[in-house]
Amino acid sequence: MTTRAVRERYGVRAAEYTELLGSVGDSAEQDRDLIGRWADTIDGRIIDAGCGPGHWTEFLHGRGLEVLGIDLVPEFVDIAVSRFPEVDYRVGELGSLPTEDASLGGLLSWYSVIHTEPEAVPAILDEFARCLRAGGTLLLGFFDGARLEPFDHAVVTAYHWPVREMSHALRASGFEIVETHARHDPGSRPYGAILARRSAV
Repeated sequence: MTTRAVRERYGVRAAEYTELLGSVGDSAEQDRDLIGRWADTIDGRIIDAGCGPGHWTEFLHGRGLEVLGIDLVPEFVDIAVSRFPEVDYRVGELGSLPTEDASLGGLLSWYSVIHTEPEAVPAILDEFARCLRAGGTLLLGFFDGARLEPFDHAVVTAYHWPVREMSHALRASGFEIVETHARHDPGSRPYGAILARRSAV
């Protein structure tokens, strides 16, 4: 699925998405705990890469962190700015983040690579590695699964990634795996998350 298609399909459904999924309070308690615990370890700037309507960016800002929200979809950025005007949001792409090399202490990518074709994911992970300083951490959320395969997402085609395969891709991009998480809540798709540390270069 092309970047343009993802941008356009989310653009027309941005308000609907925000109504359904645009609140930290509506997220799973495990997600809030994981992101909160991770945030409390960060020293330095953070990018929320694929911030959508901005709720997790604002969550991090509220914990006293310097954070920038980036999203491909202009409609999401407009919504985020209107909801949380005290937080910095910009339109941008995951493969070309607006920051210097080794400039970040942390990077959140919460379900932002789920629509990326598997062969294009390594380049995005390389970009995340470029942005993080040695010892900086990435928290990556995605849909787990027994196999790396596409499925019919409500907006546009998405992919299941087995935790072991995503871990392998992260190691190839210069990350050390700190911890992995997987769960399957009733009525929802399998969840995966990986906390990874940028290796010294």
